[in-house]
Amino acid sequence: MATDSSSTPSNDKPRRVRRTRMTGAERRQQLLEIGRTLFAAKGFEGTSVEEIAAKAGVSKPVVYEHFGGKEGLYAVVVDREMRRLLDMVTSSLTAGHPRELCEQAAFALLDYIEEYTDGFRILVRDSPIPQSTGSFASLISDIATQVEDILGREFKSRGFDPKLAPLYAQALVGMVALTGQWWLDVRRPKKAEVAAHLVNLAWHGLDGIEAKPHLIGRRKA
Repeated sequence: MATDSSSTPSNDKPRRVRRTRMTGAERRQQLLEIGRTLFAAKGFEGTSVEEIAAKAGVSKPVVYEHFGGKEGLYAVVVDREMRRLLDMVTSSLTAGHPRELCEQAAFALLDYIEEYTDGFRILVRDSPIPQSTGSFASLISDIATQVEDILGREFKSRGFDPKLAPLYAQALVGMVALTGQWWLDVRRPKKAEVAAHLVNLAWHGLDGIEAKPHLIGRRKA
C-alpha cells in the first residue's frame, strides 16, 4: 500500500532567521542617521530617546551607551553637518576671478541645501543646548573668514582699506545664507537663477562701492 507522503510528519524544523549583529561603528552610524531625520522633522524638543531607540530597534540604554543621551547625539549630528557645509563651501572656492568666486560660494550653499536638506534644517534651528561646535551663526562666520583674504586683495587693488574686508565678507556671506533659508522652503526660482541674482546684487554692489561711504541722513553716530 502506497504511503501518502503528505501525511508523513516532517523532521524539518522551521529555521530561525539569524539577525546580522551590527558592529559598534555600524550601530553608531545608524543612530546618527535616525537622529538626523527626527531632529530635522521634529526639532530637538520634539524628539525623544524612546523614539530614536524604537526606530533603530534597540533599547534606550544603547543610545546612552553611544552618545550619553539625546544631547550628545544632537551635538554630533550638528557638528557633522557644520563640517560638511564648511567643507563644501571652502573646497568650491577655486576660481581666480572674484566674481566667479562669489558664484562658487553661492552655489556651494545652495547645493548643500538641495542635497542635505535635513542637515540644513537642523543647522538653522536655534540650538536648545550649548554647543561646543558653535552655531549656524558661527559657521557663517567661519565661511566668511575664508573669503576675507579674497576681498582684502580686491580692496587693496582698488585703493580701499583692506581692514574692512572682514565686515564685507560677513555681509556678503550672511546675505547668501539668509536667502538660502528662504529658498529652503520655496525652491523658486531655480538654483542657478537664485545664484545669479545673489551674485548680481553682491558684485554690482561691490563694483560701484565708494572708498569712503557717507551717510545722507541726520544721524551720524
